[in-house]
Amino acid sequence: MDMRQLTPRYYVAPQIDPSDMEAIRDAGITRILCNRPDAEVPPSHQAEAMRAAAEAAGIAFEVQPLTHQTMVPDVIARNRALGAETDDVVLAYCASGTRSTIAWALGQAGRMPADDIVAAARGGGYDISNIRPALDASFT
Repeated sequence: MDMRQLTPRYYVAPQIDPSDMEAIRDAGITRILCNRPDAEVPPSHQAEAMRAAAEAAGIAFEVQPLTHQTMVPDVIARNRALGAETDDVVLAYCASGTRSTIAWALGQAGRMPADDIVAAARGGGYDISNIRPALDASFT
């Protein structure tokens, strides 16, 4: 499992496995945000299977599938509401963690300085400098 910290309460990761839930819980995560569409994964890793495993470990689970085409303002706002705006320690995941990082970043546009957003992503191992123009404007 490869959890990468963007803020004190927000982490991203590539695809997680149902067997990772106890380790995720033990790492202090209280909410998982699934950003991966079911069509990308086998049934064993689709949202409902992941939800069952997370809830069995005592972790809240939310689903907001993302594709590059669906990263529109209302979807980004919902993603932020399910993750960054909660009081939980959140782990958002997708295939590589990139979509989850970009969605987090777009959700912070206008709330955090763009330099801080890019630096937080870079600290987690993601280079999102290519979306800097969108971060300079309030996306949502």
